[in-house]
Amino acid sequence: MKEDQESKYVKRTQRDYSYAFKMSVISEIECGELGIKAAARKYGIQSHSTVTNWLRKYGNFDWINKSTIKMPKTKDQKLLELEQKVLLLEKQKKELERQVHTADKKAIFFDMMIDIAEEEFKIPIRKKSLPG
Repeated sequence: MKEDQESKYVKRTQRDYSYAFKMSVISEIECGELGIKAAARKYGIQSHSTVTNWLRKYGNFDWINKSTIKMPKTKDQKLLELEQKVLLLEKQKKELERQVHTADKKAIFFDMMIDIAEEEFKIPIRKKSLPG
């Protein structure tokens, strides 16, 4: 049982945590979806104190005054956040373009297979569309 729990995630080093990753963990915690320790377990973060440090550094909780007033983000934080979103969108776009390319190849392949089957078996496979 313990091996199953350990195989769900891989321990990371401090350099493995991107700004976008930290912000997504923080947003899950601040939305109430996860607690600090649960987030550390879910994402394989070495210690819950690491998550607490992220919350203090990047979160919306005012640790000095102990209030939940949203702390304004600095221009650098906003810029980093937007850069991470752009990188993520570019990565998603590239993956979708690859999927479209593969789907186009499949459509061409299936079309050729239908042509071959129609010639080989001398039967019409495609339905003829009626003039409207």
